[in-house]
Amino acid sequence: MITSGQIRAARSLIKWTGKELAVASGVAFSTLMRLETGEGVPAAQAKTLDVIQKAFEKAGVEFIGTPESGSGVRWKP
Repeated sequence: MITSGQIRAARSLIKWTGKELAVASGVAFSTLMRLETGEGVPAAQAKTLDVIQKAFEKAGVEFIGTPESGSGVRWKP
């Protein structure tokens, strides 16, 4: 599972606005903003987090670590 911090970091890494992420993932803008504000794994359905992660991965972002140990993002090698 991805964390709220990873969502924020990935969006910043690729310089996407919240609206651009909403379009790329198909998740409502208001939902994305709610998911970004928390800490740790957001309270959301697994399929919602999965489509967000896939949108970022398609754009070239790699998710690293785990929520328990050093979760982060980087460009795919």
